[in-house]
Amino acid sequence: MRDAAQEPGDLAERIVAQTTDALIYADRDGRIVRWNPAASRLFGFSPEEALGASLDLIIPEHLRAAHWAGYHAALASGRMKLQGHPTLTRGLRKDGGKCYVEMTFAMVRDDAGAAIGSVAMARDVTERVEKERAARGRREG
Repeated sequence: MRDAAQEPGDLAERIVAQTTDALIYADRDGRIVRWNPAASRLFGFSPEEALGASLDLIIPEHLRAAHWAGYHAALASGRMKLQGHPTLTRGLRKDGGKCYVEMTFAMVRDDAGAAIGSVAMARDVTERVEKERAARGRREG
């Protein structure tokens, strides 16, 4: 007999909830549909604040135009420019502070293969980036 925790839906929810990286799923309109506890820890927004909100919630204003251009292009073409490779970018926290995040993105498709949204995994790398910049500054100075 199978344990209830091993049922596919329950197991998937446990994995999403317990992963240590922020997991954010947004629909075609860029509205947040899935927001795990690690996303709350990273960005400071509760699920109640994030769910249904635009991704602008966590994107610094100066990066929004480029983000949306890439987001809409990816959904229209069905292909991600970075193809799963991590990228370093800035994130916006609830307190207004910015952080450096390393993110990977994947297209989410329906059964017919049509793009229905995008999932991102994010990890706070602020400390690492600041240490690297400080070390470069000492070498250059």
